[in-house]
Amino acid sequence: MNNNDIPVWEKYTLTNEEASKYFRIGENKLRRLAEENKDAGWLIMNGNRIQIKRRQFEKVIDKLDAI
Repeated sequence: MNNNDIPVWEKYTLTNEEASKYFRIGENKLRRLAEENKDAGWLIMNGNRIQIKRRQFEKVIDKLDAI
C-alpha cells in the first residue's frame, strides 16, 4: 500500500472491484444491482464507471437476508 492510498474502509466511494472485495459480492452481481437500481442513493455513475457509496450500501446490505 502506497503512503498516499486510503484504506478501503475509510473511502467514501468504492469502485466496483473494491466493493466486490469489501462486501464479498461478485463484480458481475454488483454491476447488475447497479443497472437495476440506477436511482439508488448508494450509487454514483462516473461516466460509465460505477462508484458505490460505501456507508449507504452497508445500510442496504444490513437490511437484506439474501442478495
